[in-house]
Amino acid sequence: MARFTLRQLEKRVAARAKASPKNSYTRSLLDKGVSYSAKKLGEEAIETTIAAVGQSKQRLVEEAADLIYHLLVVLKARRVSLKDVEAALGKRTAQSGHAEKASRKKKRR
Repeated sequence: MARFTLRQLEKRVAARAKASPKNSYTRSLLDKGVSYSAKKLGEEAIETTIAAVGQSKQRLVEEAADLIYHLLVVLKARRVSLKDVEAALGKRTAQSGHAEKASRKKKRR
C-alpha cells in the first residue's frame, strides 16, 4: 500500500474545495461555514474519544482518520496551513510539555 501523508490530504482538501458542492463533501462543508465545519470536527472528536476507550483498534483508526480530515477542513476554512501548525508545534519542542502548557496558562490570564 502506498504511503499517504497529511500533506497529500491537505492538498486533496484544497482541490476538493474548488469543486462543486454537488460533487464534493469538502466543498459542501466549506459552503456551510466555519461554525458548521467546527461542529462536525467536534462530533468527530467525540466519536474518536468513544472509540479510544471502548471500541476496537480499527474503529479508533477510522475515527481518527475522520477527525484529521475534518480538522483539515476547518483549517482550510480559516486559511491555516499544516505548515502553520507545524511551526507552532516546533516552537513547543524547545521545552517540556508541562512547562509549555504552564506558559500558555500564564499568557491567557
